[in-house]
Amino acid sequence: MTISVLGFATSPRRHGNSEELLEILLDSMQKKEDVTTEKIVLSDYDINPCRGCNACEKKGVCVIKDDMAALLEKIKEADIVILSSPIYCMSLCSQAKAFIDRTQVFRSIKYVLKEDVVPPERRGKRIGIFLSTAGQNWDYVFDAAIPVVKCFFHVCDIKDKDIEYLMINNVDKKGAIKKHPSAKSQAEELTSVVLKKIIELRES
Repeated sequence: MTISVLGFATSPRRHGNSEELLEILLDSMQKKEDVTTEKIVLSDYDINPCRGCNACEKKGVCVIKDDMAALLEKIKEADIVILSSPIYCMSLCSQAKAFIDRTQVFRSIKYVLKEDVVPPERRGKRIGIFLSTAGQNWDYVFDAAIPVVKCFFHVCDIKDKDIEYLMINNVDKKGAIKKHPSAKSQAEELTSVVLKKIIELRES
């Protein structure tokens, strides 16, 4: 059975380090049998901020007419969802945060309307991956982003135990990730781990 991988490049800077890290991982996954990949460059889409109107609590859809509805459908259909973001001011870039805020509709579907985000037979059989890069070399530079990422995957019906992380700091200048001594090997290792895991989840 085919494994579908959906990757979101959220940085406002095209082909920066976080997007290049996503490319490295997608290339590694694409080489495997029965894997399809798709990259969404968020800056190519019209995505407005959440208004906090809670209209989605009534019908499970957002009232804002932009490209987000189509992206929500893609998230539901994917087996592996990858969120890639640089660290700006100790957290996700604003584009990533605005995107995540718009997944509020999933929260309304799950917890207010008591309906399924994904079909019951696929629940617990999907994986999330957070990729991130930071220019700073501090050990704690990714700490503030992680709770936001966990919230995103949680409302997308991906459990904490099924989230994987690849976060690389001390890559500031554009293209620095390509010169990183272990980024490619870490991505290849993550590919093996994730594809093995999703097969195990399907069989469980």
